[in-house]
Amino acid sequence: MFAGLAIIEPSRGQILDCLEKHPLKTSPKIPELIDTLKARGTDVYFVSGGFRIMIEPLAESLGVPVSNIVANTIFFDEEGSYTGFCKDEPTSADQGKPKAVQMLKEKHGYETVVMVGDGATDAQAKREGAADAFLGFGGIADRDAVREKADWFVYDFGEVVEMLREEDSEDFDCK
Repeated sequence: MFAGLAIIEPSRGQILDCLEKHPLKTSPKIPELIDTLKARGTDVYFVSGGFRIMIEPLAESLGVPVSNIVANTIFFDEEGSYTGFCKDEPTSADQGKPKAVQMLKEKHGYETVVMVGDGATDAQAKREGAADAFLGFGGIADRDAVREKADWFVYDFGEVVEMLREEDSEDFDCK
């Protein structure tokens, strides 16, 4: 799946330098959404087909424990040179996000999981029955396939934060 890695063979230092020069950014209102969810006692996970080394700093900055990341692991030797990637990660293969969500449900006993994302692989989690709902996001890229598969589609996570706050203030049980 990651044939490009074998060609590029990025070192740990190259990846970290790239992240320093081009840090990952969140969509507006994501920090507020995560804080709101955590205040409600909701566990937040990052399920990504990307690489753990790149996602961990972002997760930490948002207060999401690195143990709540399901992503791909790149292997490096003692000098930091690329040696491969973990092929056992659920997200390293097709249908990886549904597998990862199902794994989290089974491991933690979650009854309800909502997948949030902007891509077709995010929508797969609901289509495959792992996620109970799919919140599609179009604030960066508006994709018809995502909008069509979403239970709720937003362009601004502020809408979700507002709904959660209204729900909390009204003691409303959203089903």
